Amino acid sequence: MELKVFTLPTCSVCSIAKIITFEISQKYGIKCRVVNMATKEGLSEGSTYQVMSVPSIAIDDEVFVRGHLISKELLEEEVEKRLKRWRARASE
Repeated sequence: MELKVFTLPTCSVCSIAKIITFEISQKYGIKCRVVNMATKEGLSEGSTYQVMSVPSIAIDDEVFVRGHLISKELLEEEVEKRLKRWRARASE
């Protein structure tokens, strides 16, 4: 599993989104990557995910949050839910 947080340097809440995402990734031992939409590479990756506003957070290949800040608790609940599904499939 990987968390990606799409940001812009001019975004007033992106730094909070990065902190929340990093804390959740560390707690669960999953990858976390910041995608800077101000770069050519970041813009290209964002367009792949159809990210048009920041902050946006993708879990693996699915954008979970688009263009607004969510609580740490809500992101954690979603990560836990997806990890449980992943573990259930792996044990089958």
